[in-house]
Amino acid sequence: MTFTSTTTSATRSEHGALLGVWELLSYEVDFQDTEECKKTFGDAPKGRMVVLPGGRVMVIITADGRHAPISDTERVAAFQSMIAYSGTLQVVGNEWTTDIDLSWHEGWTNTEQRRYFRLDGDRLDVSTA
Repeated sequence: MTFTSTTTSATRSEHGALLGVWELLSYEVDFQDTEECKKTFGDAPKGRMVVLPGGRVMVIITADGRHAPISDTERVAAFQSMIAYSGTLQVVGNEWTTDIDLSWHEGWTNTEQRRYFRLDGDRLDVSTA
């Protein structure tokens, strides 16, 4: 995942490197077993990550090409073409852990999600293990 900040650098430096609103630029999954890279949410996914003072984080990511679902099949597809969660954030070095307390997928609720990140100016690259 790659995000760009919509928060000024001056504001971020006052409150921490991740604080602010981040806009999703790309979402790719690298499969280690096959070394294949897939854009699982398409070429133009949409998303935001909001990191608030006090360590609250909210994330929503949606695939490109979505439309309002009408049938049950379309509702399933809509559910499978998004990610949304909120929780508290703990940052240590270039790693953060989110204790998820609310999620689009109940299998994530009350779990920890670990991410690794690299900041380069207003660009935030995020990866998982």
